[in-house]
Amino acid sequence: MKKIIALVLTLMMTLSLCSAMAVNEDVEGELVIYSSMYQFVIDMMDEAIKAEFPNLVPGNDGSFFFYGGTSSLITKIYGEMETGTLGCDMMLVAEPALSLELKEAGYLEPVEIENPDDLLRFPYDEEGYWYPVRVCNMVLAYNPEMEADWAAKGVTIPKTFKDFATDPALKGYISMGNPMSSGTTFAAVASLIQDNHYGKDYLNGLAANEVMIESGSTAITKLQTGECAAIMILEESILKVLKEAADAGTPITNLKCIYPEDGVVLIPSTVMTVAEDHSKNVNIEACEAVEQWLLSEEAQKLILQGYMHSVFKGMTEIPYESVDTNWLIEKDLGVDWENAYKNREAINTAWTETVTTK
Repeated sequence: MKKIIALVLTLMMTLSLCSAMAVNEDVEGELVIYSSMYQFVIDMMDEAIKAEFPNLVPGNDGSFFFYGGTSSLITKIYGEMETGTLGCDMMLVAEPALSLELKEAGYLEPVEIENPDDLLRFPYDEEGYWYPVRVCNMVLAYNPEMEADWAAKGVTIPKTFKDFATDPALKGYISMGNPMSSGTTFAAVASLIQDNHYGKDYLNGLAANEVMIESGSTAITKLQTGECAAIMILEESILKVLKEAADAGTPITNLKCIYPEDGVVLIPSTVMTVAEDHSKNVNIEACEAVEQWLLSEEAQKLILQGYMHSVFKGMTEIPYESVDTNWLIEKDLGVDWENAYKNREAINTAWTETVTTK
């Protein structure tokens, strides 16, 4: 009897060990992912994927990821499409318009995700060509410590995207990113200039208010030093600064998000698998496994650690110092992604001619 029990225990331990070892060890080959995520998020994702897929080979100098701003990556992808083969196997970029475009061009491979309706609180492609993985949130930000100083100068901190571009008192005191290089900024501009929002006049307002076009880090510094009264920026950029300061034991009070009263702009970043005949490493099975993992609870926790919002319906956790994701969804201005795709060049031209050549 003791021998039987021992054999059963040994079998159970063996099965348990095999189960633990089989985590995704059968996923092999090489993989490259184009991504616009911040580098520190890429680093976290890299380590997690290496642990989850121990026999998968990073295809970009020891990393699975090739980083670039979404708009910069789009330019790169357009160039590679002329050869018929992309330099990647997957993409994780900041705005869904590219997903629509690449699907229509036949450059994507569908991937099956189990029960996506029950899993996701953001739209996805019903044929499986793309799914949202992380959600960026475009907001305004200001320096609470200098609000009285600005008021003394006759400047009211804007509470809406509309005021940001149209209040003449803000002339020369506002900053934002460049939609020609940043996909999230492109998405925000595409949304704000839609006819059902503020139309092309919004660009005239930005130009008239002499908006400064610069990186998020530069804009944040100008907020803190008093050179800017308000900036248009991703929520995650502000939350990261706040968290790092708190972790260092030097919390700051001169930086805060404004969730505009006329609505935020949520940008669900999509994951896509490149079609086999257009991919760098022709490794569809590995792409499918990684894409499915990106929609796992483990990966979504990393998204939250990256100060972005989860795409999961049941996820109640939010990024550090943020607000409820479902509340943001209710306030979302929305982006007409079909319009953003079909009129990308026209939107970029309008921006260049109206704002950057003012």
